[in-house]
Formats: sequence, structure tokens, C-alpha cells
Amino acid sequence: MAYDERLAQRLRDSLEGEPLLTEKKMFGGVGFMIGGNMAVAASSSGDLMVRVDPAQGREWIDGVDVRPMEMGGRTMNGWLFVAIDTVSSDDALQVWVDRGAGYARSLPPKKK
Repeated sequence: MAYDERLAQRLRDSLEGEPLLTEKKMFGGVGFMIGGNMAVAASSSGDLMVRVDPAQGREWIDGVDVRPMEMGGRTMNGWLFVAIDTVSSDDALQVWVDRGAGYARSLPPKKK
């Protein structure tokens, strides 16, 4: 499944004006990086992928609407999938964009 272009545009709109913002297609989705660090993505599964502080991320997981990202049978600490229905309103999306962007901003910028 390809990523949700509507979600990608909503992410672009939410991150408009963000310094050091870049966009990159990867793994069938499109990611948005701040200073080279992934913040959020429209994933190939159709859901929102959010990078968060691993310590805080655990408290947001409910196993249905918010679940940990798994890759190759391994849980990726600090990466969450948020069901698309959970971010149907702009306000709900902005909460998750702010979480992802805030964490990405807290990391040292990657060198090019």
C-alpha cells in the first residue's frame, strides 16, 4: 500500500515554516525530518508514524490507536504508529506532529 497523500499534505501544512525541515520518500512512505532527524511520516501502512522520546512514548501506547513500531519482529523503541482515524481532526494531528517535531528538535542535527 502506498502512503496517504492527504496525510502527507496535512503534515506539510502542520510543519510549514519549520526551520531545517526536509522531506524524503522512503520505505514506501514519506518522512519529514528536522535537522536530519525523523519527526513524523506518512507511512506505507496508511498510518502516521511518529518519533518520540522513548520514555514518554510508552505512556501513549494503547495497543489499538497508538502502537509501537515493529520491524523484523523487533519493537522499535521511540517509534509509534498512530492510526489514521485517531488524527482525523487537525487538532489531533497537531498534537502528534508537535510530539514528533519536539523530539526531533531535541536531537543534535545530523551532518550532511
